[in-house]
Amino acid sequence: MDIPQSMAAELAAWNGGSGIDLETWVGCEGNFRLAVGYAAVFWPEFVAFEGYILRKGFSESSLRAFASREGSSRKSVEWVMNHWHIDGIQHLGCQDITEDKLVLLGNVIKEIWEAKLHWQFPDKPCVVDFYIPDDRADLSHVPIRLEQAIQSQIVESHSSTPAPTQRSIRLRNGGKHGRG
Repeated sequence: MDIPQSMAAELAAWNGGSGIDLETWVGCEGNFRLAVGYAAVFWPEFVAFEGYILRKGFSESSLRAFASREGSSRKSVEWVMNHWHIDGIQHLGCQDITEDKLVLLGNVIKEIWEAKLHWQFPDKPCVVDFYIPDDRADLSHVPIRLEQAIQSQIVESHSSTPAPTQRSIRLRNGGKHGRG
């Protein structure tokens, strides 16, 4: 894995200027509490529910509310129910948030979730999409955040028909920094 440019100087300063690799650095700086938390972020639990694929712990009342909105589709419901903001991986105002770290994390999480969904739902192909906006120069105005949503590529009405077999998970960036 490439070291984000925003971390290169810090890692190079370790060991009297000899530097340190990412895995060794994690061993020096990390802790098991965070490792367990990151495991839940990087390898989340998904469940199949009434034809939807959702993150475990979803609110059934929210699902019903979104599904009952005029113009909603399985695609739009899965999108809103599964969105996830990458900048929420740390506390609001975290001092070392940078574009290169968020892009790296978004791409890595995309690959991990693709593998997880393929493994967990081999009969329901999924696609994970990580969208990066064109304007990324100022993180205070256009921060990168990751929204996860599972979207059917087949638009369907709300009926008792079986779930479509093709799904897409969208991990998008853009919008206001923070957890909202």
